[in-house]
Amino acid sequence: MTAPTKTALPALSRRAMMRCSVQATASLALATHCAPLLAAPRRRRFKIGACDWSLGKQADPGAFALARQIGLDGVQVSLGTASDDMRLRQPGAQRQYRDAARQAGLEIASLAIGELNHVPYKSDPRAVPWVRGSIDAARALGVRVILLAFFHRGDLRDDPAGVEEVVRRLKAVAPRAEKAGVTLGIESWLSAGQHLDLLQRVGSPAVRVYYDVCNANDRGYDLYEEIRTLGPRICELHAKENGALLGQGKVDFHKVRAALDDIGYRGWIQIEGALPPGQPLLESYQANCRFLRGVLA
Repeated sequence: MTAPTKTALPALSRRAMMRCSVQATASLALATHCAPLLAAPRRRRFKIGACDWSLGKQADPGAFALARQIGLDGVQVSLGTASDDMRLRQPGAQRQYRDAARQAGLEIASLAIGELNHVPYKSDPRAVPWVRGSIDAARALGVRVILLAFFHRGDLRDDPAGVEEVVRRLKAVAPRAEKAGVTLGIESWLSAGQHLDLLQRVGSPAVRVYYDVCNANDRGYDLYEEIRTLGPRICELHAKENGALLGQGKVDFHKVRAALDDIGYRGWIQIEGALPPGQPLLESYQANCRFLRGVLA
């Protein structure tokens, strides 16, 4: 094997060398300045998703394709409905969702059992296997948070017997969630203090609060101080407005961001509602996503 022939390289002038050095330095500075914006979503402090029901895609894997158009990082997915017996508990449905998320390049952010608003966890025996099965589904999907809804028929306000039964049922299922590394998040009309009392009675790190800023504001709570009071007991949040885009309603999301900074929150924030009457969903949610990214940047 013969040695390669050496080719003389043209000498650079001192001015050209300086110009190259300046350009390289500028490029490095620009890359360093833009790193947080160019970072992969998994490295962001906050990830932004949306609820599949707010996207008009409840229990529909098609939510991921729409979420990609919007510019989201993922989707909060419904476990199912009473009519389909919470189909996401089935391996076949789980494969469909994993495939849809992968094709869109997004994440399955968290699960939600919204049907508990109509089939209450506090009183209906059908809800017990749903919650237990949601833990296995979350583990199979690589999801860490499950929203348990307590509105409408499931409302816990002024219902001490209902709260007692919810505590009893959560105590029974919490060890399963702990073992799976999954958190059950209570979303309800209760105040921060009432939530803390419920959590203390359950006594498990796997049961926390799913905080909705709009619900708290509508109830007249000081939502910014409630966030600080609940602190690490918040597992995930809804960024919501009723009938208005985010930033154009009653919630001051800059104050929300300040409160989240104070408690060191990291993780998902899901857009819910925030659709003005008669406005197109896609454009509205693109605007919501841009606004929230600006606040959370």
